[in-house]
Amino acid sequence: MLRIIAHAALLAGALALGGCGFADSRAPVPEFMRIKEVEQPPPEPPPDVKRVVREQIEVVFLTTSYPREVQVALPHHEVRGSGWTACVRAQLTSATGTALGPQTYIVTIAGGKVIDRRRAEAEDICGTETYEPI
Repeated sequence: MLRIIAHAALLAGALALGGCGFADSRAPVPEFMRIKEVEQPPPEPPPDVKRVVREQIEVVFLTTSYPREVQVALPHHEVRGSGWTACVRAQLTSATGTALGPQTYIVTIAGGKVIDRRRAEAEDICGTETYEPI
């Protein structure tokens, strides 16, 4: 019986001490025991999408697709993250040399560089955007 009580006391003590290590920044514990909040970087200013796409056109489109009549929309701040997204549209040519017509992509820009691109889908806002030529 004494052995069971000793184990229960040790378990209760371990749980009490273990709980201190997981106190968040608003917990009612001393400051040194709280987890520090991560400082969010300030949001980037909106990028010059025309310049970024013009300078990094090979990142957005394959050079063999011969992009023509390239147009961009205004950037939007990413929902998650500190970057920006913008819709880019151009007339492209397929690998076999046939015209694909206008194709729209969404580019992600961070730090003045295109870090990702993907083809726009029906649920994206690119269909309602206003475009300007680069």
